[in-house]
Amino acid sequence: MRIKDILQTIEQLAPLSLQESYDNSGLQVGDPNREVNGVLVCIDVTENVIDEAISLGCNLIIAHHPIAFRPFKSLTGKTYVERCIIQAIKQDIAIYAAHTNLDNAQGGVNYKLAEMLELQQVKILQPKQNALLKFVTTVPVQHAESVRNALFNAGGGHIGNYDSCSYNLTGEGTFRAREGAHPHVGEIDTLHIETEIRIETVIPAMKKEEVIRSLLAVHPYEEPVFDLYPIANDWSQSGSGVVGVLPEPMPEQEFLYWLKDVFNLPAIQHSKIQGKEIRDVAICGGAGAFLIPDAIAYGADTFITGEAKYNDFYDVEGRILLAVVGHYESEICTKDIFFDLLSKKFSTFALHKSAFDSNPVKYL
Repeated sequence: MRIKDILQTIEQLAPLSLQESYDNSGLQVGDPNREVNGVLVCIDVTENVIDEAISLGCNLIIAHHPIAFRPFKSLTGKTYVERCIIQAIKQDIAIYAAHTNLDNAQGGVNYKLAEMLELQQVKILQPKQNALLKFVTTVPVQHAESVRNALFNAGGGHIGNYDSCSYNLTGEGTFRAREGAHPHVGEIDTLHIETEIRIETVIPAMKKEEVIRSLLAVHPYEEPVFDLYPIANDWSQSGSGVVGVLPEPMPEQEFLYWLKDVFNLPAIQHSKIQGKEIRDVAICGGAGAFLIPDAIAYGADTFITGEAKYNDFYDVEGRILLAVVGHYESEICTKDIFFDLLSKKFSTFALHKSAFDSNPVKYL
């Protein structure tokens, strides 16, 4: 088993193309072609975590937060970040991070938080924009089904809770094969008219290359024709935050106490209690306060996130209950996501959850 095989599994859930423009997810240290001896999953890479990996015989660390986030001008060991990277290189330990790509993925951080709160009817709060393309191709009638299936298997045709979505139109295609061509139908230097199906489907922009490869692998023509058009539809399968419904409504104060228990919090920050019931819940792990307007516009009764500014508690103005549980506390579930994903697929190497509490925020 090689490092790249492990990383490929993570990126099937959380493709790097889902990360935000400011992020630095991916392999940060190490050779992806090295064999895996053991994997340690964590939230943050610290010196304690590097030492832990060494003691456990793990040569791959998978973290939520990237250790290399800003550009380096030198590596002298003056900061814990530099010391971690230097030690990892010395010990041949690879470091990988799945950060905002895991936040934005369906089945990622926010879906895990929704699962912890037993939410139902979970969906993305702020779907990704400019992330979809319309893919169009034409194919002889007898090959239309195999081409459609190839496009669907490569990630095309997913709209909300529907899959295998396409539009099909019968028409006539014309071409003349010139000398040196090897046409599937028709003769050299003879105009050919073929009854074809025009297939249109929706694909995620990040799947473009995969879809094109799948088309070329099954299309009978030597020179298949295809078009890609940007479309304005939101991509409801990925994005920031989620919303869901509690199994039963709860009074605000009872909900806050329950939230405190679920996340094992020493304290919880919240806006003024208005005496309302909580039913519709919006969540974003980490620094998610930018989604407060979306949660209000959706009509959620509460918005839960990892951190917020002082004025955010004023700005909600009684329109929503803002509950802040701590950045680390809202993302500690990432260790479970990594562990569960990898343990189900691989059994040939040791897999460990870091035992260190890397939360830099302490409570007295």
